[in-house]
Amino acid sequence: MAACKFSLLVRQFSTSGVTHQLVKPPIQVFGMGGRYATALYSAAVKEKKLEVIEKELKSVEETMKNNAILSNFVANPAIRKQDKISILTEFMKGQKMSPITINFFGAMADNNRLGKLKEVLNAWGQIMSAHRGEVVCKVTTAKSMDTSQQKEVMTALQGFLDKKEVIKLNMAVDPTILGGMVVEIGDKYIDMSTATQVKNMTNLIKQSI
Repeated sequence: MAACKFSLLVRQFSTSGVTHQLVKPPIQVFGMGGRYATALYSAAVKEKKLEVIEKELKSVEETMKNNAILSNFVANPAIRKQDKISILTEFMKGQKMSPITINFFGAMADNNRLGKLKEVLNAWGQIMSAHRGEVVCKVTTAKSMDTSQQKEVMTALQGFLDKKEVIKLNMAVDPTILGGMVVEIGDKYIDMSTATQVKNMTNLIKQSI
């Protein structure tokens, strides 16, 4: 049943009449957001409009952040989906967006999934990062790093990747780790924080008593 609904979603907003076979993204993303993002990626690749769609989604995301009225309208479950489709279509046509983007949001509204928009956009971002060969890496430290320290970390982390892959570094600060750092790179998790080292030592002492 889920597969049938997914295929229907692809047909709902794909402008291609040649084939409905799904184009697999460079990485697999899960959940509701992942399914919608995958369907959108497939349609965009078929129409050779991947960069166009990415630009339009960023525009929609920024508009939602800066326009509370539109954002609340889209998120309000009490508003009829046909009204949402009408308003969104009018807005996007006014921005001269592509039929793929317009039809995609229409399909989301028709399926009452606009409340999952943030999840969809996050999944889309993951797919596009992988498409560009980017590997998202999050480094958490107790204090902010200066530019030279960040470069040292980037150089060290590049050793984990293939030559064609590029690191997309996200820095975060968490004073509770005390010192050291916590690194999340792809599906790897490396905890080198002082807080964890202290905890491990404390556990070893307790076990020896």
